Amino acid sequence: MYDFAADSADCARAVEAGLSEYLTGARLSGPGPAADRVIAAMRHGSLEGGKRLRPLLVRQAAAIFSVPREQALPAGLAVEMIHCYSLIHDDLPAMDDDDLRRGRPTVHKAFDEATAILAGDALLTEAFALLANPGTHPDAEVRIRLVAELAAGSGTGGMVGGQMRDIEGEKGGFTEAEIAVMQAMKTGALIRASVRMGALIGGADARALSALTAYAEAAGRAFQLADDILDVTATPETMGKATGKDAEAGKQTVVARLGLEGAREMLDRTVSEAVSALRTFGPRADGLRATARYFASREK
Repeated sequence: MYDFAADSADCARAVEAGLSEYLTGARLSGPGPAADRVIAAMRHGSLEGGKRLRPLLVRQAAAIFSVPREQALPAGLAVEMIHCYSLIHDDLPAMDDDDLRRGRPTVHKAFDEATAILAGDALLTEAFALLANPGTHPDAEVRIRLVAELAAGSGTGGMVGGQMRDIEGEKGGFTEAEIAVMQAMKTGALIRASVRMGALIGGADARALSALTAYAEAAGRAFQLADDILDVTATPETMGKATGKDAEAGKQTVVARLGLEGAREMLDRTVSEAVSALRTFGPRADGLRATARYFASREK
């Protein structure tokens, strides 16, 4: 029987160890020596915290196709490096201007703004270097598809574009459909990429990839809905970062439109949609089902 707590804890340990091993001057030097300060900032923004949910999704999707955990880990590390870079940049004064992340000073507070920008840039760049490495997958065609998938999920049609739409939404006037598009890009696109990358590692056919994509898109919506609810209901101590900032900034969220109860009802429906998309996989997809349910029940 699948144990979500044990699997997620094991994945978090593997990601922490993998990032700690990878984010060193010795590994990241070439053609010149890596700067110690930027490596330290990269490590500050990546290690000792985080639920590592995106690498978990890579692992769980790959497991449907009997891919061993260690073979899915490099792609999971690449996704997490993208996620961590985005958090470092989101916390900057020009963006969300946050002082705390995971209960610790944000990178621009622990170092300075310029170093935080460069640390994020470096994590972004090194994520693609890792995917291009033959150690990630022996088939060059699969590695190319992984690179393209992560670029799509994190670029202008994905996370970056969604962040831009989020900033524009602070001026108001977004419809519910426009909020959905923004959130699908800002948060959902990287979750979608994580699941699809796991499927690609496993050699999924078109039909399986389509079903997993439907799951991932619904799971991404559920994650963002839960995040919006927590921004209203959770305390800064629980979250390890400031809360209530969406309302202060006038950001467009489903909670702002539908209220807490309406948002919670939508969250339940969205999780059910995600779980239903996995019906063809049977017990092999129990991990992905558990993660979708976790998205709805998490408290931080």
